[in-house]
Amino acid sequence: MRSGTNFPAVGGYNKAVILDAIRRAPTGISRVEVAERTGLSAQTATNVCRRLIADGLICETGTVIAGPGKPRRILELRRDGRYAIGIHLDPSVITVVLLDLSGAVVAHTTIPTTVSVEVDNVIDLVATAVERVVADSAVDAARIIGAGVAAPGPIDTASGSVINPPLLESWGRVPVREALAGRLAMPVLLEKDVTAAAVAENWAGESDGNFVFFYYGTGVGVGIALQNEVIRGSSGNSGEVGSLLVGGGGVTHPVTGRWRLGEAIMPSNVVRRARGLGLLASGEESGHETDLAAFQAIASLAGAGEEAALSLVDDIADDIAEGLVSIIDLLDVGRVVFGGPFWSPLSALLLERIPARISDSRYLVLPHVISFVEATVGQDVAATGAACLVLDHALSPRPQTLLISHSAT
Repeated sequence: MRSGTNFPAVGGYNKAVILDAIRRAPTGISRVEVAERTGLSAQTATNVCRRLIADGLICETGTVIAGPGKPRRILELRRDGRYAIGIHLDPSVITVVLLDLSGAVVAHTTIPTTVSVEVDNVIDLVATAVERVVADSAVDAARIIGAGVAAPGPIDTASGSVINPPLLESWGRVPVREALAGRLAMPVLLEKDVTAAAVAENWAGESDGNFVFFYYGTGVGVGIALQNEVIRGSSGNSGEVGSLLVGGGGVTHPVTGRWRLGEAIMPSNVVRRARGLGLLASGEESGHETDLAAFQAIASLAGAGEEAALSLVDDIADDIAEGLVSIIDLLDVGRVVFGGPFWSPLSALLLERIPARISDSRYLVLPHVISFVEATVGQDVAATGAACLVLDHALSPRPQTLLISHSAT
């Protein structure tokens, strides 16, 4: 829990500290408890809470008797106080969500697309999807504070551009942030998709603040959180793990004998292997919906005990575990979170296999127990994370805001 300050010039920071304390108290919290948890004086806490109520960010929901004196009034987050849009630009599907102030999904939609779709068409599709989600939700658009975009890397955070993403054929340097801000008429933030997934998990408040998020989508990557801070790297592009060398799912690479993790478990490659094994009918063109249905079919066959399907799942688990051992050793995390659209169909099967493979690895050097869990926020974790990014940016306490800039002196 962050501490506040009674210095009069930093009311904005104190508002964020108190709002964060109330948000992390799901059953409510009194003003006295707010002061205790934030280190603020009772008077400061009371004054700030009044302003938060006036701003429509918190509300009083009842009273509780705690010893002698007047009953204490309970404060809770006002879920409909503000909203944020989250957009995930996956190479094969666009996902748009609308989140309330608590981080709950109010409305969402998905639009299948292709890797060759033109940039202008993508911007049009996103703008239309956002309009549809807002209309379907019946939310007051004036309460939407902005939109976050999660996109495959590399990204340029300074210009808000996506730069030659390997799985989007027609994209070069695309100023996504500027283009969408103009179309949506609201502030827009851009984040790498795996980082956005880590932001979502961190915002949900279910972890100890030290974890890696293994994202299994059209490509693979990891989001990283250490000491409650999501790690972005010097250019905002941390988390690229597709080039880690792994066994390759039992298939020998014709040149190196090894495969890169991104190639080995890329959904389109897994589906191609499944067809080669006779598990799936051949002929359908690869795409998000087709590949997702194929993963669901593989999971059903493996669950029914089909040996070739079980062997394929074992190979995927081997490759993910081998890659994660290196990541866990490097970062010394005690928690691995899994998510993404292509994780979901195989989640039960992979969670039965991956933890033991990692724990039994002769290359794992850490002495502590590691937990393995699924994402708290569900399948649309990158889009949800993009929206959480907006909420976090606007409403979370940031110590750097307390610094006095040279221009202010």
